[in-house]
Amino acid sequence: MEKQVYQNYIAILEHELIEATGCTEPIAIAYAGARARAVLGREPERCLVRCSGNIVKNVKGVVVPASGGRRGIEAAAILGIVGGDPDRRLEVLQDITPAHREKMEQLLAEGFCRCELAEGVENLYIDLTLYAGEEWAEVLIQDTHTHIARIIKNGVLVEENELAQQMAEPDKSCLNIRQILEFGDTAELADVKDLIEKQIHCNETISKEGLSSAWGACVGQTLLRSAKAGDLKARACAAAAAGSDARMAGCALPVVINSGSGNQGITVSLPLLTYAEAYEIPREKLIRSLCVANLISVHQKKYIGRLSAYCGVVSAACAAACGIAYMLDDPYEVIARTITNTICTVGGIVCDGAKSSCAAKIAASLNAALTAWEMARSGLAFQPGEGLVGKDVEETIAKVGTMGREGMKETDVRILKLMLGE
Repeated sequence: MEKQVYQNYIAILEHELIEATGCTEPIAIAYAGARARAVLGREPERCLVRCSGNIVKNVKGVVVPASGGRRGIEAAAILGIVGGDPDRRLEVLQDITPAHREKMEQLLAEGFCRCELAEGVENLYIDLTLYAGEEWAEVLIQDTHTHIARIIKNGVLVEENELAQQMAEPDKSCLNIRQILEFGDTAELADVKDLIEKQIHCNETISKEGLSSAWGACVGQTLLRSAKAGDLKARACAAAAAGSDARMAGCALPVVINSGSGNQGITVSLPLLTYAEAYEIPREKLIRSLCVANLISVHQKKYIGRLSAYCGVVSAACAAACGIAYMLDDPYEVIARTITNTICTVGGIVCDGAKSSCAAKIAASLNAALTAWEMARSGLAFQPGEGLVGKDVEETIAKVGTMGREGMKETDVRILKLMLGE
């Protein structure tokens, strides 16, 4: 692999696999609130948050971590303002205390925060402004959950050079399945080990929490109870679903995300841990397999975008099955067939916001992906010209991704209106 391409693959992993506490959309709002409070430099008197429909959709039904069970944009923004640490970015609420929660409840009751739907903007868009007397501070987050595109204080742009640097993202156009597999084979372990080990530790920890305590709809526990002895597929689905059970219900344990999503980070990693344990896979092989799975997930999402009406756990589940195939030394052809079989089966699952049912969508997507892999190992695959199946796996990924990004735009709008009762 060319050195420049190799370094770009490393940069993609470093950019995408970051720690986050709680669902990334409310956490991004809390991050904006904490950053705006620091810029304002004094106690704010009121707050205005303008968000895109996809942000509204993904905050409406999910519990904000450390909030005492509160949901919604107002709770996320206020908690970030009164107790968030902006230096911790997607772990901004890690140090919240009972006093901060008490202050949040007070400000919620006083109507301190007002929310508006921002129309005609990017799918990932959070514009938060704090006011105190004649002073005000505005923070705009867009494109990614930690990309602060603009900070203004009293009409003056601040930190312009720093913001320009934040906008730079690794080039994902170089991603393709053959090169991802080559990267898995040739990556220097020292370049990826710490990053992947953190993903293993964080995501395994929240999965165990979801399996041991009552969180959300307990999808993971339900799957595990009904699984037959030795049913590896069911155990893998349960492990991932349980992590989402806990996370969507407000568990404050951090996860390592993928493509801006904790649910996708959980989905792409935990099945590999389950299969690695069952097959006694050496640690180095597991790490390489997780690199492959994470990159295949990002590869699919580069066409779809971070937020859309297309449920992102489908991409992650597909990538997890590919990671398992790579881990068990299946060739390129099996992995290509696995992708085609998966995304041309469950590629139509819609995203209607972050909430407890995400765990069930994870389980359903993983079950489909693992079935797709079993078909692929038997030489079975959907054929070019059938639906969205292209002439090869790369064209199929692009077609399905374009359907998710462009074809489901109106679906996205309709889902939001239905959720808002319009």
